[in-house]
Amino acid sequence: MKKQLLLAAFAILGLSSCTNESNMVNTAESMKTIEMQNYDKAFRSLGDPQNRPTEEEKKSKTTELSDRRKALLLPASRALILSTGVTESQLMRQTNGDTSAIIIWATKIYLQKNNEIAGKIKSQN
Repeated sequence: MKKQLLLAAFAILGLSSCTNESNMVNTAESMKTIEMQNYDKAFRSLGDPQNRPTEEEKKSKTTELSDRRKALLLPASRALILSTGVTESQLMRQTNGDTSAIIIWATKIYLQKNNEIAGKIKSQN
């Protein structure tokens, strides 16, 4: 009887630890703002078949995104930057309207916020 009780306790403990693991993943995703989620989706959409580099874009041998692909990231990048409290005029003044600069700025914000989320999760453990 003691063995069965002990075995049941270990089984419950094992199952609850697996449940906690999935909760941690969900918590990290749920801590992202809507702007971060949209930026993430926009960035992932670059891998979609219709958004991959064309043969012409591949031949250019440049590491920079094409204007067509930058246009996919621009709305989400602007929204992410503006969500930090930056005004539209500050955004234009800082970047001179350069789409590459806007995307780079948004990427830095996204990475910084991701690091903050990771730090919060780490401190909870």
